[in-house]
Amino acid sequence: MSQRFSLWMAGGGVKGGVVFGSTDEIGHKTAGNHVNVHDFHATMLHLLGMNYRDLVYKRHGLNERLTDQLPARAVSEILT
Repeated sequence: MSQRFSLWMAGGGVKGGVVFGSTDEIGHKTAGNHVNVHDFHATMLHLLGMNYRDLVYKRHGLNERLTDQLPARAVSEILT
């Protein structure tokens, strides 16, 4: 099941007054500019000055990334 949420961000390199993404008329599905949790994590790490591709941690003896092995991107449209 996919979860959707709204998020308010301010300062720290995020453009002010930007609305990014949209939903259908009842707010059930994304209609444009979909950002998944991996993109959100990559954006947060980018804002903290970290390279999200290089950040790894040990979990159960394996190297894991916060952005998982799936493709992720820092959402540059909301960054200053």
